[in-house]
Amino acid sequence: MPESDPWECSLYIPNDLRAVTVCRRTLRLILTMHGLIRMVDLAELLATELVSNAVRHTEGPAALRVRWSGTGVLRLGAWDADPSPPEPPKSFDPGLEREEGRGLELVRACADTWGWQPLVREGNRGKYVWCEMGAAPDPASRTA
Repeated sequence: MPESDPWECSLYIPNDLRAVTVCRRTLRLILTMHGLIRMVDLAELLATELVSNAVRHTEGPAALRVRWSGTGVLRLGAWDADPSPPEPPKSFDPGLEREEGRGLELVRACADTWGWQPLVREGNRGKYVWCEMGAAPDPASRTA
């Protein structure tokens, strides 16, 4: 059973594509330790797209933030040092065989909601791109 108390974790990463794998594996561990194993696969996909965009399209450091609401909502977000807004996602077409440029399309298609906000902290500028997903009910907990 997932924890009901809210919690939050942040993982700060360098601008290196190998950090995407570190984030994905760390996220799997965090969610498993908090009893949210049913959310792992989708959360990994979403976090991979968010962090990958942060690392590919900016030059500074980045971070992954994971926040559990305690009421069944998981928020994943990626911070980067570029204050420019993300390019809006286009319509998702699974038939297109593009190798790149589908990150926010996937996020929009798979998350319950997503958005972004500019950030200014201690004189540093950047942005935070986030998405939310709700916890699926446990099939074992259903009554017949």
